[in-house]
Amino acid sequence: MKTEFLIATNGFEGTWPSIEYGAWAAASIHAPVILLGVAEHLPSAPIDDKYPLEDIFARAVELFRQKEIQYSLEIQNGDAEEIIPREAKKHDCVTVVGPLGRPPLRRFLVRRSIHHLMAQISTPILYVPQARLPLKKMLICLGGLGYEVTAEHLAIRVAIKSKADVTLLNVVPQVDLDYPTARAVREHWQDLVNTDTLPGRNLRQALETAQAAGLNATVKARQGNVIEEILTEIKDGNYDLVCMGSPYSGHGLRQMYSPSVTDEVVESAHCPILTARYLPEEK
Repeated sequence: MKTEFLIATNGFEGTWPSIEYGAWAAASIHAPVILLGVAEHLPSAPIDDKYPLEDIFARAVELFRQKEIQYSLEIQNGDAEEIIPREAKKHDCVTVVGPLGRPPLRRFLVRRSIHHLMAQISTPILYVPQARLPLKKMLICLGGLGYEVTAEHLAIRVAIKSKADVTLLNVVPQVDLDYPTARAVREHWQDLVNTDTLPGRNLRQALETAQAAGLNATVKARQGNVIEEILTEIKDGNYDLVCMGSPYSGHGLRQMYSPSVTDEVVESAHCPILTARYLPEEK
């Protein structure tokens, strides 16, 4: 996939951190940017009244020019939850989004917009509820089966430019399955990276990839409820960026991680989350 960034806004001020963060990420890896403005409610006021997209576009263009980013601008009329996935499919890019300013009742009834976008967009998504810059600490959550490798590779590219410290987190759930691999994982969860299990091999590969890129990378192990342990690690570690595999990576993960781990982390975390579906050809 050619790396370019599709940064989406509906004019809501809460999307500005995602524009700022997306511009920084794109500049870090010298990627072009498409700024997508979604005009959801055309004004009924006089024609000379300013529409929110105008101001946020002007600020964004100034930011792109300051960072010497190659950029293009697009405006579409309609609902953001429909327009953003459609445009993401056209451009085959990293989609950068933030909170769209939906009313609390709507969020309660149909959940946050990011959950719908994750279900419909197959390419990487960078969700930015708030910008955490500079990037000093990155957490990469490893599910053990390798489904996170697509997001991991993109995250490492960004980390290289920032010289960020990388923590590779593996959470071993408390399961009672009794077969050789399950027993090995359960008994060696604290030193899983040294085992010949599939999770152990994936941990070693991720660690070697990060270290080969010149990053200060370490492995962190936790045991318990996967969602709770990830959220606790995010809070305790005060990370600037969290990288995860998408909940739509493979059906095997759903049986162990239900409800979706990524969905729940996105709902509760207050830092940027990079998520991507697994692409077998990248392994």
